[in-house]
Amino acid sequence: MRSTLPIICILPVLACQPAPPNHEDVLLAKAREIHKGFITIDTHDDINVKNFTDSLNYTKDLDTQVTLPKMIAGGLDVAWFIVYTAQDSLNAAGYEKASENAMAKFAAIHRLCESYAPDQISLAVNSSEVSALHERGKKIAMIGVENAYPMGTDLTNFKKYYEMGARYVSLAHNGHSQFCDSHTGEADGKWLYNGLSDLGKKAVYEMNRLGIMIDISHISKASMMQIIELTRAPVIASHSSARALCDNSRNLDDEQLDKIRENGGVVQTVALDAFLNKEKSEKRNEYMSGIYRQVADSMGITWYERSELEQLNEQQVEAYLDQYPKVNTLAQAKARADKSAPPAVDVADLVNHIDYMVNRMGIDHVGISSDFDGGGGIEGWADASESLNVTLELLKRGYTKSEIAKLWGENLLRVLDKVERLAQKAQHP
Repeated sequence: MRSTLPIICILPVLACQPAPPNHEDVLLAKAREIHKGFITIDTHDDINVKNFTDSLNYTKDLDTQVTLPKMIAGGLDVAWFIVYTAQDSLNAAGYEKASENAMAKFAAIHRLCESYAPDQISLAVNSSEVSALHERGKKIAMIGVENAYPMGTDLTNFKKYYEMGARYVSLAHNGHSQFCDSHTGEADGKWLYNGLSDLGKKAVYEMNRLGIMIDISHISKASMMQIIELTRAPVIASHSSARALCDNSRNLDDEQLDKIRENGGVVQTVALDAFLNKEKSEKRNEYMSGIYRQVADSMGITWYERSELEQLNEQQVEAYLDQYPKVNTLAQAKARADKSAPPAVDVADLVNHIDYMVNRMGIDHVGISSDFDGGGGIEGWADASESLNVTLELLKRGYTKSEIAKLWGENLLRVLDKVERLAQKAQHP
């Protein structure tokens, strides 16, 4: 009996000792803490005007990847809403139709901020307004223009767009515009200008003069290189990744990354699977293609592969973007239930590109974007509510709080400030 007494006495003491903290739990708690300590900015979120009405808007948790409830849940502070117009014919009729689409999207963003949810979100046009609104606890909208095509050939439209809140503009999308060649020319080797048109060169000077950031995502390499030579201000790539890791014409090769670093610009790494990991993306997409079509057929919806979108007209693209969130949500749920499904491109793949570009360009020249509601979204960052997971992965990789803050928005705001200062100096020498 004497030999068992010490054991009997010790056991209750041992049972009272707290379990050692789990390493993952500690990291998650630290990620939550630091994620709240800086302004988080996503530079590319597409919109559909059908979700900007008095009865259906971002105050509700719609099945879109970005809504106010999702931004709140994920600690995402700033969403750059995109005035996107698909490429069409280079003539007056095409420009006029595209302009109507662009104006509708500008109006939709303003309605959200001024009529539907002015207590929750406001439009900002510079870093000071971003900081002030964040201090007041509000979410922030900013406006980027994806494709200058709807401006036609009238350069005064840049000022018009600027006055409506646009603070970055790309000169082309998937197809050559009146301003420059698109990256899509690489597929067939057909170019209109071998870079910038004469109108495009004038547009570069006009954006410098006004204080609009030039977005080089989607344009050809020659167009980008010529912009770098002409511009007096740093540029951005609003949603692109590193071509060295994923060979896609939408990504930037090392020479381009070096030029952007020398220019003082920033590349916003994009969470779109096909731009992050080609092998994983192709295997997963081949699998998902059948799932998407099953879901779409069950809903009576016409479904398109992403590669087919360039051949669609504006109405078909709008219809696709309208239905995509519903189909995607159901398809992803079916895939998660299938243990044999190929692994999806995930947050680790995104941060691999961030690592590469930080090592190549330096911490001051890299940022983060999603392309939500326009094809973006990966495992772990499927919508704005999961934004914390990006911070968590960066923390796991050894990035400090100050470095993560730069990636999540400080670098982008630095460029915006520089572009604004240079414009003011040009206007008031």
